[in-house]
Amino acid sequence: MIPTILTLNAGSSSLKFRVFARDGLALLARGAVSRIGGAAELTATLTGAPQTRRALPPGADHAAALQALLDFIDAHDDGWHMQAVAHRIVHGGTEYDRATLVTPQVLEDLRALIPLAPLHQPHGLAAIAASRRLVGDVPDVVCFDTAFHVGRDPLFTHFALPPEYHDRGVRRYGFHGLSYQWLSQVLAEQHPDLHRGRVVAAHLGNGASLCAMRAGRSVDTTMGMTAVDGVPMGTRSGAVDPGAILLLQRSFGMAPEEIEDLIYNRSGLMGLSGRSNDVAALLADGTEASRFALDFFAMKCAQAAAALAVSLGGIDAMVFTGGIGENATPVRAAILRRMAPLGRFRTLVIPANEECMMAQQAIALIEPGGPKPTAAQCCGT
Repeated sequence: MIPTILTLNAGSSSLKFRVFARDGLALLARGAVSRIGGAAELTATLTGAPQTRRALPPGADHAAALQALLDFIDAHDDGWHMQAVAHRIVHGGTEYDRATLVTPQVLEDLRALIPLAPLHQPHGLAAIAASRRLVGDVPDVVCFDTAFHVGRDPLFTHFALPPEYHDRGVRRYGFHGLSYQWLSQVLAEQHPDLHRGRVVAAHLGNGASLCAMRAGRSVDTTMGMTAVDGVPMGTRSGAVDPGAILLLQRSFGMAPEEIEDLIYNRSGLMGLSGRSNDVAALLADGTEASRFALDFFAMKCAQAAAALAVSLGGIDAMVFTGGIGENATPVRAAILRRMAPLGRFRTLVIPANEECMMAQQAIALIEPGGPKPTAAQCCGT
């Protein structure tokens, strides 16, 4: 019998999963259901085995996606015994500063945060609902992308608005915390001198942000109240002058829903290039519009890194992670060229592993005081 942890990361049209052995967190299986709501398909792999692909019925929802991956696990496990399901939840507000077990009150609190993460929160909650129906008597654990940033100095959580708005939730939360917490663990174990110092970390993918860390803790970050703020992303705009948003409504006659669609789904690299939100495709394309989109992205990331260096009082290291940060060497180089005025600092690339952090957090809840895997052991890294 092998005790296991299942991690789920739900998007609007996808459900990614991994299965880990609880002891040592060896990766046993991974995969995803893509195109949920349309021509959904499961792709899944047992570690060391060929990939499995299976079409789901047309229009399958998150519950059907979870059932498909559970069927895959049931058909291929080797004495696995699931002990917890860990869910990535984008927004935990100010109340949830660590992973927690799912209860009716927790679900009520998370539903109240949907307006702050309208394109993410509902899908995470849908995955929890499906898990509680389908998995059985197994604890569900919610792991928050905001939790790593809780406890920052008020200088970095306020907007320049009257304080009553901050008290009502109009404040800077920060996201990608599971990724940054993983980086903090890797740095502590493999680069302790940098962990103690001033690190700017860049999680660059279809969603992108940067975080200033000192002694492994979040000091400042580019994302604010929602996951659309900060640097431009694959399809999200990043920071836009609030006056421009008002202009879109007043002079262009756009409804709030249309503006939301514009800044979340039709902007960023996609909007600037008019072609794609895929960096590899833009690098290969070579057109003026594609080059401009990538130059704009690199400039904004470098400017953000410089601002975060001010928050830290200097910079000792720049750490890249995420799909773009790990794989797009020309983009990293373009960002670093623009950071030259900051002087000398070390540069690292560390693969993202949010799922491993989720699994660790789940184990800490169901087995307090138990042994904690090192980053080198964890998930085969």
